Amino acid sequence: MTEPLGHIVVLHRWRDRHAHYADYIDHDAYRVSYVTTELGRVSVPAGAAAVVIVPATDSLTGTDAAMAELVERFGPVRHLVALNEGDLDTAAALRASFGLPGQNTEELARFRDKLAMVTVVDKAGIRVPRYADVDGPESIRRFGERHGWPVVVKPRRGTASRGVMVVRGPADPDDPAFGEAPAEPCIVQSFVADPVFHIDGLWTGTQLGPWRASRYVNSCRDFTEGTFLGSVEVDDCELRSSLEQFTASVAAALGEGRPWVFHLEAFVGTGPDGAPRLTFLEAGARVGGGEIPFVWREVHGLDLMAAAVDIQLNRPPTVPAVPVDPPGSDDPAGADRAGGTAGWLLVPVPVPTPCRVVEVTLPPGSADSGGNPYAHVVPEPGAVIPRTGGYEHVAARFRFRGASSREVEAAIEKTAQGFRMRCEALPVRLPQPSKEV
Repeated sequence: MTEPLGHIVVLHRWRDRHAHYADYIDHDAYRVSYVTTELGRVSVPAGAAAVVIVPATDSLTGTDAAMAELVERFGPVRHLVALNEGDLDTAAALRASFGLPGQNTEELARFRDKLAMVTVVDKAGIRVPRYADVDGPESIRRFGERHGWPVVVKPRRGTASRGVMVVRGPADPDDPAFGEAPAEPCIVQSFVADPVFHIDGLWTGTQLGPWRASRYVNSCRDFTEGTFLGSVEVDDCELRSSLEQFTASVAAALGEGRPWVFHLEAFVGTGPDGAPRLTFLEAGARVGGGEIPFVWREVHGLDLMAAAVDIQLNRPPTVPAVPVDPPGSDDPAGADRAGGTAGWLLVPVPVPTPCRVVEVTLPPGSADSGGNPYAHVVPEPGAVIPRTGGYEHVAARFRFRGASSREVEAAIEKTAQGFRMRCEALPVRLPQPSKEV
């Protein structure tokens, strides 16, 4: 039997197949072990050398013990892979603890600390909202009085719009921003009313690789308040040209000569001259969330997750083409998959989680025709939606493709209006200790 080339640990939390790990890492050539949760266990590849279940992958205590156990069994770890945004801080700390190569806490700061991030982009001469650190309620008031109201206050290391507040002015004594000092470091920025876009792709270290730009339908913050979140890709050639230049500038500034997979967000408005006015919002060094990895593979035939793994394994990053299902297969998307305009829709859970699904009403039609989604993930009645963050465990996830942005957006709106779910709340269960399976 051939001796394995080394031991690789994957920090993994998705239940669905956001990443196809067995396509990126040879599980026969390497010992590949997984640290995951009960929810994520189902999507671990069959070729895993071992699986350790932890209560949460973003807890350093549980993951550190799991890593130590795996090292004792299989020897020193050669690389640690973590693809979910919520696990990047943990992975950086584990690399330091176990002396592993790869992105450390200092290198990650510009992608996780919003103040460090916007400072780098600002110094590169790219348009950003006015910003400042928050050291208490008075600093927010001073910022608003100097730069105008409303202002946006958000955690410097927040994800998925967690804790984001729009402060309308200094006169409202009930605004939480003017209560006690924030429990975590925050940043304050000028409010920008322009629509928010996201741009996803690969920066090779010197130039843009494959990339796609999309406009949000509603906003991530709206989603946390109970409104659906959609996304539709941009097919306007003039706007795409402006977005390409903007994206390359941001990616170069934050990358500092190193490759990275990016999920950028930007405000896109119209300047006095009628040209697109682009303002940096924030960026993550990872594949975008929601249905982004799925539509990249299913509509465009490209796997962006592969490039993210390449970078973490210190290999030249590539975004490989992936096969698409032929006409007549079980996949309702059918023919002509590797093209067109993509979009997706997330519907929030109607009650606090955890909850049990009681009744589901899907919009009419389920095939990729007549403005319907080509794929959907919807819990059936009786299923339990867990209490966990992110965009995976929601009421419904839909994916779309069409001939134009307008067609896809109309399908998103139609589906959002036609979907209904009724749930009953369940008691919160405390996390269980780590275990090996």
